[in-house]
Amino acid sequence: METPPEAAHPAPEDVADDSGAVHPGTAPDTPAQRRVEEILAELTGSGVEAGVQVAAWHDGEAVVDAWAGTADAAEGRPMRPDTLVPAWSTGKGVAAALVAVLVDQGVLAYDTPVARYWPRFATAGKERITVGQVLGHTAGLPHLPADVTPERLLDLPAMADWIAGQRPRWEPGSVFGYHAWTYGVLLAEIFRRATGRTCDRLLREELAGPLGIGDELLFHVPGHLASRVATCDDGGWAARLERMPPGAPFFTCVPRGVLPVAELGNRDDFRRTALPANGIMTARGAARLYAVLACGGESAGVRLLSAATLKEATRGWVSGVDRMMGTTCTMGGGFVIGDSGAKPVRPPGAFGHSGSGGSTAFADPAHRFSFALVKNRMTVPGLDTRLAGVIRSALGIAGD
Repeated sequence: METPPEAAHPAPEDVADDSGAVHPGTAPDTPAQRRVEEILAELTGSGVEAGVQVAAWHDGEAVVDAWAGTADAAEGRPMRPDTLVPAWSTGKGVAAALVAVLVDQGVLAYDTPVARYWPRFATAGKERITVGQVLGHTAGLPHLPADVTPERLLDLPAMADWIAGQRPRWEPGSVFGYHAWTYGVLLAEIFRRATGRTCDRLLREELAGPLGIGDELLFHVPGHLASRVATCDDGGWAARLERMPPGAPFFTCVPRGVLPVAELGNRDDFRRTALPANGIMTARGAARLYAVLACGGESAGVRLLSAATLKEATRGWVSGVDRMMGTTCTMGGGFVIGDSGAKPVRPPGAFGHSGSGGSTAFADPAHRFSFALVKNRMTVPGLDTRLAGVIRSALGIAGD
């Protein structure tokens, strides 16, 4: 195990060296920062984790920015603060924030039928499905072809056309079930048709760019950033998915050919495809976004959207048992509200999204607090709760 870097604290501009040692980032030298550094050094030094980034903001200021370990063990490439990490469905919250920005601008509306932007969609009982129902996973369109392959999934125009011909699995708006992949296919098509711009361009121009994190919050990896992407590493996540019963509803929305595992995450074609069901990001980029959302839509001199639109996007739209996942959940406009898990990472009233393998990001508006964790070893979640709890305790905002 590497020695925690307390005695000789590197300057903020320092980055991880080839040993994978943990270094502080732009955050001040605080108890929260030092404790996170200790934990990351322990986890990566012992081999429990490969590479990890953690960032948090409180009341409009960065309070934690730490990273440790390796981005690619085979290449000996260290994790750095600007290493882009596949964070899977953590990107769904980013897409939800982008929709909220466009709603605030009057470009989209939550209660507008998808068919207004996409006429071909108005078939087979989908005429009245709204943008909000897509975001809230109540549209009744979670399913993909059982034999779908990565190549077929990533042909987004063809996949969108296939979905446009499908009949909803339930009455739209009546119940909800996780639209694991179709969430991204549907939103990509809605973005393109409503604005004439692709989802990745919209993300850069309307959300990430204004925050100064255009190269740290992405739906896909453009060629010039490919060398910055971490390699996914399996830490038991694939086995967890394989242990699910063969007839589980989960395999309706995520067929076995497109399971969110390290092998898929490392494919070049997967990384190049702008699919807003996923995100590739840095922890500090995700924490910066959620810092704005935690502060009512404005933080550090940047306003993304009005408090009224943000309030609408983050209230509980629907609650109950998720038909695909079998878990209890409350959904807003693309955000998971609160946390009903056995080891909750989001406190009541907080909102955000987690991704396969343990990455997560959220905002806690009651305390003007945001947190993000991204990591390249895909494991059962748990580290997110531990680290968020440590930071909140150090800030004096735990348990209230």
